[in-house]
This record gives sequence, structure tokens and C-alpha cells, in this order.
Amino acid sequence: MAASPMFPLGSVLFPSVPIPLRVFEPRYLRMVGRLLDEDEPGFEFGVVLIERGSEAGGGDQRASVGTMARLASVAAGADDLLIVGVGTRRFTVERWVDEDPYPRAELSMLPELEWSEALAPLRDQAEAVVRRSIARVAEPHSDAGIELSDDPVEAVWQLAAIAPLGEYDRYTLLRSATMGGLLRQLIDLVLDAEELWSAEGGV
Repeated sequence: MAASPMFPLGSVLFPSVPIPLRVFEPRYLRMVGRLLDEDEPGFEFGVVLIERGSEAGGGDQRASVGTMARLASVAAGADDLLIVGVGTRRFTVERWVDEDPYPRAELSMLPELEWSEALAPLRDQAEAVVRRSIARVAEPHSDAGIELSDDPVEAVWQLAAIAPLGEYDRYTLLRSATMGGLLRQLIDLVLDAEELWSAEGGV
């Protein structure tokens, strides 16, 4: 089993969602350089949540489920690279291997979640709950008006990405085994967050 280059982060990446990254550590600069040297376009790296520790320097504790990211763009800064990755497939980490010159792991791809039109009412409910919660938080540059993909599976992952949830809740969503389960968990987690805001006397 070939090892994939990995980028542990303090945030969760969902399929069909972009993630901008500032790359400055030598090991990740080397990783991006290797990706750019690949003969085939569409080069990918794995993104996993750091459950404990920091992004810089290593020695972190990492989640076992993550998302592949396709390298979509690279821009060079003075001492760093600004890259954008787009989530593609979910995976389970089977084994971390030697991290020289950068983190790598052997992965097993998870099946894609299947859409059924019977889930449309549940998806509509999830969208209403998520957009209401975003408007309630009233953050600057709010995602409340973001336009979702016409593809229903992509749209659900985008809803999960814009929902005002913490990273551990987002990781729970990432691990969903069915589309129906993902939608129900998304609704429940956002409603729980709203109850917490109310109990704390916030928004």
C-alpha cells in the first residue's frame, strides 16, 4: 500500500469544500514541491484533524478519519506558499509511516455517501437550521447567504462546512456512515449549539 503525503491541521476538511493554507514549515514546503513535480495533474494530499498538540513542529495526536485534498492553486510568498486544496474523498488512516521528509500514511478510502430524493425534506430542514443559526451568530462576512452546489451530496457537505460548529462536532459529521445520518447529526448538533448559546445568555 503506497503512503500518501499528509497535512495534519487544527481544522476538519469536508469533501467538495476548499481550504486555504499558508505553508511555511520546511517539511510541508518540500511536500508541496513534490506534489508539483508529479507527472499527473490532480495531485492530492490527506488532511486529518489534530486532536491534541499543535500544527507546527510535530508530536501531535491525530484523528483516524480525514479527507483527501486536491491541490487547486499555489502562490508563492516571500517566505511561504499560499495554497488552496479542495476536499475530495474521505479515508481512514491505516498506519502512519516514516515522517521524513514529511508526514505520510497508508490510507483506506471510505465509500462516498449516497443521495436519495427521499432525503430532500431532511436536507431542506438542515439548510434552514444552518442558515438560521449563522444569521443568529451574525458574524461579519456571514456565510448565511452562500449559494450551495446543485449537486445534492456536495451541497450537504457544504452545509456541514458553514455550520457554526466546533471542530470536534465537525469531525463527528465527517465520520457519518450514511447521508441520512449526516443530515440528522447536522441538525441535532446545530440545535444543541443554539440551546447552549441561549443558556449562556448569548445570541
